Amino acid sequence: MKFFKNTVSLNNIGIILSSCFVLFCLLVSLFSYVFIPDSSRFSNQMHLPINSKSPGFKASFIIVPNNSNNQQSFLSKLFTGNKYPDTEILISNFQLSKNSIKYSDLSNDGIIKSIPFTDFPSNLTSNQIIEKFLIKRNYIFGTDNYGRDVFGRVMLGTRVSMSIGIVAVLISLLIGLIIGLTSGYYGGLTDKILMMVINIFWSIPTLLLVIAFSLALGKGFWQVYVAVGLTMWVEVARIVRGQVISEKNKDYIIATKVLGFSDSRVFFKHLIPNIIGPILIISAANFASAILIESGLSFLGIGTQPPIPSWGSMIKDNYQYIILGKAYLAVIPGIAIMLLVTSFMFLGNNLEEYFKSK
Repeated sequence: MKFFKNTVSLNNIGIILSSCFVLFCLLVSLFSYVFIPDSSRFSNQMHLPINSKSPGFKASFIIVPNNSNNQQSFLSKLFTGNKYPDTEILISNFQLSKNSIKYSDLSNDGIIKSIPFTDFPSNLTSNQIIEKFLIKRNYIFGTDNYGRDVFGRVMLGTRVSMSIGIVAVLISLLIGLIIGLTSGYYGGLTDKILMMVINIFWSIPTLLLVIAFSLALGKGFWQVYVAVGLTMWVEVARIVRGQVISEKNKDYIIATKVLGFSDSRVFFKHLIPNIIGPILIISAANFASAILIESGLSFLGIGTQPPIPSWGSMIKDNYQYIILGKAYLAVIPGIAIMLLVTSFMFLGNNLEEYFKSK
């Protein structure tokens, strides 16, 4: 009994930790551009002189304001990034002159250049310009082979993984619920025809089916989402069908038929609420599978396309560095995939135990 209580307690702790991590990833996916240093769209500012730098590397920049910045709304910048980013000039040192800032540009082998004060807001003094527009950036996860901020791209990769999971689960639930409810509730010839369709899709390897849909729909962001969703409804349909068959002959369903309730009311008011447990469990498992499938497709080059950052594409671009002393470039997105998938699988497994105990 004591062991059982300890196990339950550990499961509760695991559920809390998994839920908190999933919630954290959801918040990061929504507000990525608030957390990351490079708020340009897709965090795609490249600085080749500082490519493949180790985690914790610091670099100094002069930020030259872009006058087109005002053409983009605040909400657009918040959720989609800065479409007109300021110019970032990588410097090694600088000094003030009477009308300009002189600096050594790392990308030009230390050649001295200057930026006139007229490129900055006119109401600022030289010291205020230095204080506001000369920054030192800390690359928490280092830089990739293009000199981009790995931390920013990993954060934005969370958005891709969370959104692919949500869209794929919604599509699979929509198709799977309709087919599963119809097949299980009506039975007979309808059940035989729908089961034949289910078994056909069930017999095709998932990854092969996803690749076929991806090639048919074309490479792109939404195409991958739809392709993954269209291949995950089979599990939902089979589980829903089995649950409906076990529920439809119970007294409360027979009573709804006697009272003359419509089939749609029986589905949404009675059947679905009573089989919601298995649906949630398969949805959690499908969420994890969708993340893995998207990462696999991006690794193969037929998933989300550059410059959109995806954990799978980051591993693909950097896996060769594992043996070249820069393993973190591939390991960090790999750990991110592992943690998010493990969280959803843990939640799914414990949801199953929770509903079994009810």
